[in-house]
Amino acid sequence: MSAKRIGVLALQGAFREHRRMLDGLGADTRLVRWPDELEGLDGLVIPGGESTAIAKLLAIHGLYGPLRDAHAGGMAVFGTCAGAILMARDIEGARPDQEPLALMDARIRRNAYGRQIDSFETTVPFAGVEGGPVKGVFIRAPRFVDLGCGVEVLAAADDGEPLAVREGRALAAAFHPELTDDARVHAFFLERVVGS
Repeated sequence: MSAKRIGVLALQGAFREHRRMLDGLGADTRLVRWPDELEGLDGLVIPGGESTAIAKLLAIHGLYGPLRDAHAGGMAVFGTCAGAILMARDIEGARPDQEPLALMDARIRRNAYGRQIDSFETTVPFAGVEGGPVKGVFIRAPRFVDLGCGVEVLAAADDGEPLAVREGRALAAAFHPELTDDARVHAFFLERVVGS
């Protein structure tokens, strides 16, 4: 079976860390900065970083329409932190010119866990991932504040707060699995979301 062709949006943020994880799992990775680089991809990762900056660069690089079209055509998408923010249908706390990609039926709140100084690392139980909880790094993390009926919660905090969600071929996590040495969330994306 041929390796999955996975793009990593490389406009800003932790795209190198995502690529390292995916390469280690045997994916055929490509950095994506322009619309034509979406062609032929089985999946795309939108990294953590600064959601406002990534949104501006998506617009400058003409990626909004082509990315939506590629997802509608079957390309899986995985967003972490800022990537999860951009994938939502509604973004609380967004600048007026920050357009969501609206790839999943979710409302999300930016910087809901506090400022950079409030960052933390913890273990996160994750449905469908073997071997116990995964490692998660929370840096100015968002919160999923409203989920549509078709959105499945895969990971939640002890109080029930959703930390990772899936809707069809879209996967979003409030935390940064790419900033750890634990590749199981990326493996889940390749096997269960891209491979579905």
